[in-house]
Amino acid sequence: MQVETLAWIMIAAPSAAGLLGLLCKGPQTRLSLALALAGTGLATVAAAVIALAGTSLATTYRLADFGDVTVTASMAMSPVTAAVALAAAGVATLVQLYSVTYMRDDERYGPYAAQISLFCAAMLLVVAADDLVMLLVGWEIMGACSYLLIAHNPRLRTAPGAATKAFLVTRFADVGFILGVMLLGSAAGSFRISDIVAADLSPTLVTWSLMLILLGCVGKSAQFPLHTWLPDAMAGPTPISALIHAATMVAAGAYVLVRLLPVWHTQALLVIAIVAALSMLMAATFALAANDLKRILAWSTVSQVGFMFAAVAVASADAALFHLLTHAAFKALLFLTAGVIIAQTTAGGDIRRTRLSRQEHPLPFWAMTIGLAALIGLPPFSGFWSKETVLGAAYEQATAAGIVVFWAGMVASALTAAYAIRLWLWLFARPVRPDAARSEGTSAPESKATEAQPVQEQTRMGPQRVQPLLAAALYVLLVPTATLGVAYFAGPFTALPSFHLDVMTLLLVSAFIGAIATIDRWRRTQKILLRDRVPGGWRAIPFSEGFYLDRAQKSAARTVARAASAAAVAVETRLVDGAVSGAESTTENVSRHVSMAHRGGLVTYLRIGVAGTLLVAIAAIGVSLWS
Repeated sequence: MQVETLAWIMIAAPSAAGLLGLLCKGPQTRLSLALALAGTGLATVAAAVIALAGTSLATTYRLADFGDVTVTASMAMSPVTAAVALAAAGVATLVQLYSVTYMRDDERYGPYAAQISLFCAAMLLVVAADDLVMLLVGWEIMGACSYLLIAHNPRLRTAPGAATKAFLVTRFADVGFILGVMLLGSAAGSFRISDIVAADLSPTLVTWSLMLILLGCVGKSAQFPLHTWLPDAMAGPTPISALIHAATMVAAGAYVLVRLLPVWHTQALLVIAIVAALSMLMAATFALAANDLKRILAWSTVSQVGFMFAAVAVASADAALFHLLTHAAFKALLFLTAGVIIAQTTAGGDIRRTRLSRQEHPLPFWAMTIGLAALIGLPPFSGFWSKETVLGAAYEQATAAGIVVFWAGMVASALTAAYAIRLWLWLFARPVRPDAARSEGTSAPESKATEAQPVQEQTRMGPQRVQPLLAAALYVLLVPTATLGVAYFAGPFTALPSFHLDVMTLLLVSAFIGAIATIDRWRRTQKILLRDRVPGGWRAIPFSEGFYLDRAQKSAARTVARAASAAAVAVETRLVDGAVSGAESTTENVSRHVSMAHRGGLVTYLRIGVAGTLLVAIAAIGVSLWS
């Protein structure tokens, strides 16, 4: 079968399964299960065959001409593109498989599974599209599906608000993305990415266009300062959290920047470097102060996507995509394991009240341990190799962007080790007294905690067993997470920077420092808790509140909404109502004078007729004399 046919099947199969699945109402049925697994499964097989073929594809179909601008249905596939498509489709398939057990009692499983299929198809369209208009279609479908999936459980109090927040923040960013695409495509005379790269464009126009596109990518990938929607999106079911965070929506922004990397100027890349550095560092500190399991993983996603943006900032496309792939594996593993942990305990995701033992929960223990090791970047796990390639690429750059992301990445690695070790200790170390499990390092009472309310998960599982389909999904993800990243992932990549022993050493030293500091603090905290006292040390409220950026954004949004409402009221009352009232009074006055003119009798009519005749005659004489 030709690669082109496989590429279209890769997108069409989950699209068809999703559209048909929307007709399946209610709980699980054989039809809804078949559609859910078949659509993403076929896409995964097609992407795998394309990746193994190792060939490139470029195909174009003309759709319409708008003046000098042509809109096409263009697709471009390469071994690297196929690897990203395989990661996206593979994670979506595992999420569908995991959801068969996890969402088995859900009353709206049919639409849920269909929306996952559409979400997968949209991401694959973004991956394969060589035309910015096609890419924009997939981009917008992902946004709509994310809103529906986050708000899937209408009985959960926080779900509708979280979905609305995610939609509005990403929609605000998408306005810039659409404007940037329109500017870039109209200037190049084509929306094909390959044509835009080859076009001779004005540097000023390119800079403004790419800044607008960067705004859209920052919003979709939850980077600073539009990162606040992602932790709240944890109100959705845990499989959806894995889907959004691993290899689809959040990674889409970084992927688009990689596709447009040849267009970026060196000076403009410094903006991406600053965004990446702030995202890596701030999100890691927020994760260190969080106490909800899924919220910690959400902040870690913001930080790890910052590493992808950092690779783009130093013009290393392969390093960015390499980390995208490794992150897809270990973050999907962590989120799906988090779902199992939450379902097997009664703490609702609060790590201070969660206690699992390796003997009773071996699979969650090892899955979380290996996933966190990859997140930290410990060898030989996959995260170590991809982080090293990103920081190695920055190390080789003698630019300001390279210096910024290199040192920010090193500090972020230490913070990553700190919050990952802290999470592991709370989950698997010796038990903590329930009445003493209060804020670590803060004297704020539990009733004033800043965490979101725990998500009520959809499944019930015994504490000593994991259902087979959930276990199968975790076992599959353990393979790419635990293996040597270079051997497993680096096949399609030809431009990865060479490994640097000094960068590896610094990376491990930074992780070691973060881990040692956390373990020391953990021991001191446990001694205080065992004496039945509340720790009264350093207060982490500014970090747990995200430096109040979320509050500032909400306040700004409310202020703008109130100002817009007041302006609309003023326009309505003063302009629209005034114009209507003026028209009404004018009409009444004119009608009154006309009515009075019709009451004069025959003599008055003759006078008016004579006067009108004289005026017309005078006007005609004047025109003839003028000409």
